[in-house]
Amino acid sequence: MSAKELKALEKRIQVLEDIEAIKNLKAEYAAVCDDKYNPPKGAKLFTQDGVWNGGKAFGVHKGRKAIQKFFEGVAQNIVFAVHFFLQPIIKINKDGKTASGKWYLWQACTLKGAGAVWIAGLEYDKYRKVNGKWLMSEMRLKLFILSPYEKGWGKVRIMK
Repeated sequence: MSAKELKALEKRIQVLEDIEAIKNLKAEYAAVCDDKYNPPKGAKLFTQDGVWNGGKAFGVHKGRKAIQKFFEGVAQNIVFAVHFFLQPIIKINKDGKTASGKWYLWQACTLKGAGAVWIAGLEYDKYRKVNGKWLMSEMRLKLFILSPYEKGWGKVRIMK
């Protein structure tokens, strides 16, 4: 194998390792959210200037401090949650230090005062490698469904 071929192979392997690291980051994010949104841990998954964008339903929160504060509020209102992030499409940019991703979200949760609900949507993420570690620099939720468990999304959609 020539030096050029070896360098190309190393680059391809690095892309695969980066994609796996981002998948692990998203799995860690899901675990944090399922752990009552563990505010300190959750905020550390984002870059210092990270953005958590939940749109009209959940608001936009910029910077680690704002994200942590948002998670503290969410922890008071969501009694139970289980997040499933599915069908990832992850693209590592040519610079090797930034990336983007798209994930389907399927979530069952219990809201304080509202009971059990279903949530579904898409999450569009941006990532940045900081000191060799992938972090989220932006998460944007496009909500499809927020519906009561008992009636389901076929009969009642609280939000679109």
